[in-house]
Amino acid sequence: MINYFKFYLQDWILATTLMRPLKLFSLDDIIRVVTPSTTRYGSVNRAFIVSKNDLFATLDFQQFMIENNPPNRTVEIAGSDHMVMMSKPINLALQLQSIADYYD
Repeated sequence: MINYFKFYLQDWILATTLMRPLKLFSLDDIIRVVTPSTTRYGSVNRAFIVSKNDLFATLDFQQFMIENNPPNRTVEIAGSDHMVMMSKPINLALQLQSIADYYD
C-alpha cells in the first residue's frame, strides 16, 4: 500500500518553501496592463470556490462576494480552509478540472 501522507507532506513542504512574500509586478505595471472597462465586463467566465471552514473569509463574506459579483459557476469544497490548495489539494484539482471541462 502506498503511503499517501508521505507524498502530501513532501508536497506541502515544497509548496511552503516556494511561497514568497514578494510582488512580481508593481502597482503601476498592473494599472497600465489591466484596464477594466464596462464594455468587456463579464466577457470572461468566472467561478467561485466556497471554502466552508475559512476563518479569514467567512461564509457570510463569501456569500456577499457571490451576490455582489455573481460568478457563472459556484462550487463548494467541504472541509477546506482559506488555503484550499493546502487543505484539500486533490478536491481543488478535481473541481478546477471540472470547471475547465465545463467551459471547454
